[in-house]
Amino acid sequence: MTEPLYKLPEGWRWVRLGEVARREATLLKPSDYPSRRFRYLSMEHVGPGQWEEPRGVEVSGSEIKSQVVVFRRGLVLYGKLRPYLNKVVVPSNEGVASTEFVPIFPFPDMLEPEYLGAFLRTPSFVAYASANTTGSRQPRTRLDALWQTPIPLPPLSEQRRIVARIEELMARVREARRLRQEALEDAERLWQSVLADTFPHPGQDLPKGWRWVRLGEVCRHKTGIWGPEAPDSSKGFPVVRSTEIHGMVLMPQKASVRAIRSKQIWAYKLEAGDILINKSSGSPHLVGWPAIFEDPHDGRTYLFSNFMLRLRPEKELLEPWFLLFYLHSPIARSLYLGAQDTTSGLRNLRIRDFMEQSVPLPPLSEQRRIVAHLEEVREHIRALKTGQSATEAELKRLEQSILDKAFRGEL
Repeated sequence: MTEPLYKLPEGWRWVRLGEVARREATLLKPSDYPSRRFRYLSMEHVGPGQWEEPRGVEVSGSEIKSQVVVFRRGLVLYGKLRPYLNKVVVPSNEGVASTEFVPIFPFPDMLEPEYLGAFLRTPSFVAYASANTTGSRQPRTRLDALWQTPIPLPPLSEQRRIVARIEELMARVREARRLRQEALEDAERLWQSVLADTFPHPGQDLPKGWRWVRLGEVCRHKTGIWGPEAPDSSKGFPVVRSTEIHGMVLMPQKASVRAIRSKQIWAYKLEAGDILINKSSGSPHLVGWPAIFEDPHDGRTYLFSNFMLRLRPEKELLEPWFLLFYLHSPIARSLYLGAQDTTSGLRNLRIRDFMEQSVPLPPLSEQRRIVAHLEEVREHIRALKTGQSATEAELKRLEQSILDKAFRGEL
């Protein structure tokens, strides 16, 4: 008899997973059937804690080079790879999956697949699985520990009731999450609308004192540098890449430290107010994305990579934040989305076209007024998004609470 972890309702009992289920690992090499079509699930197709069944992809056997496990309705697929130990699938039909999934067959007269699937997503099981892994680079749940997992087991009729109740509550959580996503999208649309209303379109009549200029007339530009990894971080220089872009600002503290010759430092040094433009990406919407460098005052000298374009505004003419807000407006974004070429799967910014774009230039005092106004709006929108992030954290806690109560007999 399994030692109880906590008191269960009458009619329930503690069992080990291996007492009520077994592994059903039918392996297949799809490339042996090149013309056959397969529904394929990888770890990437399943979100941590995801309740809905993933679609996966339909591919030909020739596209799957590795061995896979065959699954069907009535099994539970458990993702054993850390840190994704709450990736679980309860399939409604057949297919093949990565061998990172353990196919578990619950004995039909003892354990419902949906009940087991819900249990494997619980915080207590995830903690248990995390404490029982093997391997250092990519730890995986130990299978011997998996089969020794203690499970609270009610009668089948109660298992089905619990699953139905969990699904009902999770549907409400999903609806709340959908509304939250809509609110985030509305906040972003509001921000884009404010930017569109703030800046005139090229060719449009300008307010008194404003004029149109070319970006290259009011900014110096330069492409960055790269070098080998510094053997000693104290002797190298942090080189900012697109991975350090967070929204409209740069977070340079995690920049890659490279060995750069001292005579090159001055030319590639970043100054407060510099704007970095992402020159290359596999995603068109990320090409031309601008972010501003604000000095973190940590005593380090920051440089920028060869995949970035530095704009240095002539500050007697142009406020850096005014330019940054303009470059994030729908007007400017539509221009640099068109100033791209494709090479080897990468999208690359056409720098000459980018620097030739027209920019509205009001007097500095008006630029500062507009920046102050946009900062105030941005702060309100940031507060909205922060509130929605807090809602997401609450929804995750609610999901965990639902599962915790379900397996204590409290739903």
